[in-house]
Amino acid sequence: MPNIKIFSGSSHPDLSQKIADRLVVRSCVVEIGESVRGEDVYIVQSGCGEINDNLMELLIMINACKIASASRVSAVIPCFPYARQDKKDKGFFDIPVDNLYAEPAVLKWIKENIPEWKNCTIVSPDAGGAKRVTSIADRLNVDFALIHKERKKANEVDRMVLVGDVTDRVAILVDDMADTCGTVCHAADKLISAGATKVYAILTHGIFSGPAISRINNACFEAVVVTNTIPQEEKMKHCPKIQVIDISMILAEAIRRTHNGESVSYLFSHVPL
Repeated sequence: MPNIKIFSGSSHPDLSQKIADRLVVRSCVVEIGESVRGEDVYIVQSGCGEINDNLMELLIMINACKIASASRVSAVIPCFPYARQDKKDKGFFDIPVDNLYAEPAVLKWIKENIPEWKNCTIVSPDAGGAKRVTSIADRLNVDFALIHKERKKANEVDRMVLVGDVTDRVAILVDDMADTCGTVCHAADKLISAGATKVYAILTHGIFSGPAISRINNACFEAVVVTNTIPQEEKMKHCPKIQVIDISMILAEAIRRTHNGESVSYLFSHVPL
């Protein structure tokens, strides 16, 4: 592909290489050792690991490309840092921003990996994710449910109330991210006690800090599925339940479409072949 350069920060070089392979271009890591004059530059850096260091590295690389007369510099940020829940809003930017969605890849994974998916219920572990699960449930033509958390005080859940029916069904918990996994593991226990036959968790960003891995190992999940916006190789060595959906083809197609001036809205409902 002419006039395009892919550079990788040090946060997730494996994902950057997959994107470059998909676009049939060469990926360079951190050190910019070639001319970018007049080129359309894309820098891949995820908000994980040493977040502050990685963010500064991204800004330095953007500045270096600008000084070197790149035609355009775009940041590709698979996991946007400092943006918990639904605070990823274009209102914070004065430049064009495209927010990509993992939903098409999630739907594809469900259909290919859960034989009983037609007899499943999509479950949100909290009321805030209701819009997300209803969208997935509608596209699969299945039921949805949500778990309402009653709190005694802030950050202390008194009990969980399931709104919806999972009896004799496969329950699929869907959330945007999981950090220490306390909520999602309690939700899995609640679903099994409510009559679910199996429980899966599908999470866009698997942060998995603190006791997360031991909690997943001890929980009743068939599988905990995450995208590779964050490197998971080390976590998978300690937790066989973790499975990964590769989203490099979505990012690569977004880069290709942006480079060619095409709309990226196709990716909101389709996974590139």
